[in-house]
Amino acid sequence: MTSPAVTQRHEFVLFFDVSSGNPNGDPDAGNMPRLDPETNQGLVSDVALKRKIRNYVALARPNAPGYEIYMSEGATLNNQHKRSWAAVAPDITKAEDFKKLPKDEAKARELTAWMCANFFDIRSFGAVMTTGVNAGQVRGPVQLAFARSVEPILPLEISITRMAATTEADAEAKGGRTMGRKHIVPYGLYRVHGFISAPLASHATKGTGFSEDDLELLFEALANMFDHDRSAARGEMASRKLVIFRHASALGNAQAQSLFDRVTVSRVYQGSAHAIGDRATENWPSARAWSDYRVNVNHDGLPSGIEIIER
Repeated sequence: MTSPAVTQRHEFVLFFDVSSGNPNGDPDAGNMPRLDPETNQGLVSDVALKRKIRNYVALARPNAPGYEIYMSEGATLNNQHKRSWAAVAPDITKAEDFKKLPKDEAKARELTAWMCANFFDIRSFGAVMTTGVNAGQVRGPVQLAFARSVEPILPLEISITRMAATTEADAEAKGGRTMGRKHIVPYGLYRVHGFISAPLASHATKGTGFSEDDLELLFEALANMFDHDRSAARGEMASRKLVIFRHASALGNAQAQSLFDRVTVSRVYQGSAHAIGDRATENWPSARAWSDYRVNVNHDGLPSGIEIIER
């Protein structure tokens, strides 16, 4: 991690799809796929997507300095905070002294900077590190919105049978069989928007130091994260298209929403393409593959200082 902090604002649009799987179950609804109840569009939380990015980075940069994952399975966060104290203020040993940041502002900032330098996800997404052992807090330059399916979805509840019993009593009572439920989306294409702030990455503005190398790794993770997140519950998931808007300046050269509006999706059937919701599509069969859609990116009349990168 030797490259400089990013100096240009970015936004991106990622399309990913799911086939016969549950992209993000809701524990408050029996693990059903998340839904917008007014539109029946599927939802995937930003937290779920960040988890997949974290998992990919852990695989892509194992044991690499600067690429540890703070929010990792089984981690004790306060132990991670103590590492920063040991590196920056080794003379502090009393537990009560860890609860507050040092009065010396430079030393306090050094604690937080140590965490940023060593953990990719803190450098990217930020963190509140004030849980008993205080290592400060920092706002991350990378933020994701909720993903939303481009059309309504119709989740299915599938009955499944397990042939092995859990206990001997179950084996006697149920003959070894156990019934269960599995929720799937037959097919759904999802769209998510992302934002990368250069000022929140810059050391000059007390940012995290999110670097050009980190930026490229983030885009790599977005393109490949589902290939390393397979499970029976999630069916087949894949990143399909990534559209990046790169600004020439740190503060940006156009409003994010005006750039997102340049990315539209059409339904395709037997060689015809129409906008989502067009009456011409009312009697078309439901989409069941990526090839049933067409993503259109408008490059015409770009604002000065904006570059579009398609992957």
